[in-house]
Amino acid sequence: MRLKLLGATAVVALFATGSAFAQQTTITVWSWNVAASALKSTLEGFNKKYPDIKVDVQDIGNPQVFDKMLAACAAGGEGLPDIMSIENHKAAIFWNRFPDCLTDLTKLGYTDDIKKQFPDFKRTELEVGDAAYAMPWDSGPVAMFYRRDFYKNAGIDPASIKTWDDFIAAGKKISAANPGVVMSQADLNGDSEWFRMLANEQGCGYFSADSQNITISQPACIAALDKVKAMKDAGTLTAANWAEKVQSNTAGKVATQMYGGWYDGTIRSTSPDLSGKWGVYMMPSMTPDGQHAANLGGSSLAIAENSPNKEAAWKFVNYALGTNEGQVTMLKSFGLVPSLLSAVKDPFVNEPLPYYDNQKIWVDILGTLPKISPSPGTQYFSDADAVFRAVQTKYLAGGYPDGKTALADAAQQIASATGLPVAK
Repeated sequence: MRLKLLGATAVVALFATGSAFAQQTTITVWSWNVAASALKSTLEGFNKKYPDIKVDVQDIGNPQVFDKMLAACAAGGEGLPDIMSIENHKAAIFWNRFPDCLTDLTKLGYTDDIKKQFPDFKRTELEVGDAAYAMPWDSGPVAMFYRRDFYKNAGIDPASIKTWDDFIAAGKKISAANPGVVMSQADLNGDSEWFRMLANEQGCGYFSADSQNITISQPACIAALDKVKAMKDAGTLTAANWAEKVQSNTAGKVATQMYGGWYDGTIRSTSPDLSGKWGVYMMPSMTPDGQHAANLGGSSLAIAENSPNKEAAWKFVNYALGTNEGQVTMLKSFGLVPSLLSAVKDPFVNEPLPYYDNQKIWVDILGTLPKISPSPGTQYFSDADAVFRAVQTKYLAGGYPDGKTALADAAQQIASATGLPVAK
């Protein structure tokens, strides 16, 4: 009996200290692809600091996270995990349509001092007044990831590629010198990625900076779409979805992939045997002295309002995103480009990377951040993007006489879907 009593007393003591309860705390995170792997890479460091919090990071796919969040928020938050990854350009959809679905992080410890550690362009889409519904994570400064050997075979120095016309000319030479190799690939049927990168480079996007007008039919956007078509017509740009691009990388069938800096993690993790053969250069522009910077992607972490583990969830979010240790761990492991200002100054940024033939790629990639024009997604991003993708497919197939006509049609369709005016 005394043994049983002692056991019961010990259990009571454990609960009194909170350790037995804390050991049962498990938080769940929804994320995707490299982002999920990057979050997992922070767990060792996090659990050294918080050994009583178990973090279950689930890779359920990018569109699945968005779709499941929309459905769950529409159902009052039922079925949401504790933490969710959200792409910045889609973020405003949630607090505009479902203002009670996600937690205002300022109530959990996201202070003004912490906010100031992130650049304004990353925060604007995540905050409404004094409330902050997500914490900035990674950025997507655009870079050209290229095969050194394919360029060398064609006698092409990437530093000589200043304009998109230079890129087209180089692509023809590279394909000729490397049979079976295409210059680059884009998901021309299922995504708007290349148009958005070129448009952002030129300071244009679906919506105005204040999100009050539709600007897709402005001259800079027209120039971007026309250049995408010129590259497609020249054979410089061929159609491929995400999985097909990865396969082409590994099989040595493509010379260049243009993406946000986070694509580093995809290349290194899916094509490890190609170490030393890849390099990075900055994106071309419309003119030699034009803008050579854009952003694609970038995400944040949000906490569900109905999460029973908000304090534990906040500890993980703040560790992963609000500390150099968390952010640089993800940069080193999977190439997730940090938004935390102090993290981008970490010594690792200046290290030569063996995978890229000892090129200091992060010096160049992160050096473009101050030059990037803001491009708000607004709550209507999905509507506008769906319209544009259909218009792009039709235009590339010859369904419009020119890009101006195509984007004028897109602007009117987006106006009908959103009720916003088209900018003059």
